[in-house]
Amino acid sequence: MKLSDFDYELPLDRIAQIPSEPRDAARLLVDCGRSAGSLRVEHRQVHHLPDYLRAGDLLVVNDTKVIPGRLRLQRASGGAVEVLLLDPLTPTSTRWTALVRPGGRLREGEVLHHAQSGTEVIFHGRAEESDSFIVELCFTGDILELLNKIGEIPLPPYITSALPSSDRYQTVYSRRPASAAAPTAGLHFTARLLQTLSDRGIEIAHVELVVGLDTFQPIQVEDPLDHKMHTEFYSVSEHVMEQVDKAQRVIAVGTTAVRSLESAIARDELSGRTNLFIHRGFDWQAVDMMMTNFHLPRTTLLLMIDAFIGDRWRDIYATALESGYRFLSLGDAMLLDRHATEGP
Repeated sequence: MKLSDFDYELPLDRIAQIPSEPRDAARLLVDCGRSAGSLRVEHRQVHHLPDYLRAGDLLVVNDTKVIPGRLRLQRASGGAVEVLLLDPLTPTSTRWTALVRPGGRLREGEVLHHAQSGTEVIFHGRAEESDSFIVELCFTGDILELLNKIGEIPLPPYITSALPSSDRYQTVYSRRPASAAAPTAGLHFTARLLQTLSDRGIEIAHVELVVGLDTFQPIQVEDPLDHKMHTEFYSVSEHVMEQVDKAQRVIAVGTTAVRSLESAIARDELSGRTNLFIHRGFDWQAVDMMMTNFHLPRTTLLLMIDAFIGDRWRDIYATALESGYRFLSLGDAMLLDRHATEGP
């Protein structure tokens, strides 16, 4: 396995800058496997998803909510510093792991300021996982209340257009504010689509995976298996696991829902921190189908897709590019079937 096995050319003009309106108007490429060596797909829209599911199926969504964790701060010298909060060291801690730019130029103990509010943030140097840093928010009240006042929703760096509303980077079913990025496959769902699925006998289950550092980190080693996965918090209730056991098929919405379910089974723990790395040869236990967006090349997300449907992903991505699909967080989606026919 080489990193080049998970590369493809993604033109900049194919990276979606604005979301589809309404949400479920996004295009949906449906994977139907191969027949006589040829890829079989159907080109639909997300609101057609109920046509591909049936009573007895279980649709699993990640209901994490994005925090406004991007802070624009200043050094005493006036220089600008951007901090992207990732995880509190403990649930009630004022110390967080964070991405900091330019982190390499700051001194340990340096105090940064938010110009409008006067809030102070202390830079404490590199975290144990050296891709991130430790910062401390000098605030004694509710941290999320503070972030709602001084923070920004952290859009991915490849999105250069402002969203019409910060709610468009939240799923309609988001609950607990915790994540540094949205579980983007879920952005396509509307309350009406969820109701249609429910009316057709398709159960909907909620899990949580707090999206963290690996969302921002491409693989940087030639052998992808040498890539170090960072841990992320996940939670799956006992009731959801019972639903998984009883379901005809399990359809995960997004790679984070996949990691939650498969981590709960692989680790034999319903919650905790997982660094599960899903790649070729993975022993799938829960997920039968996956609805997900089109991912960046050279990422662990693409390795997961390869593990799920094999090298058919190359033909699917090529077809999507040829057919005008929009890629990445605000782009279109695909519905992948691990059991789709691979005919001669």
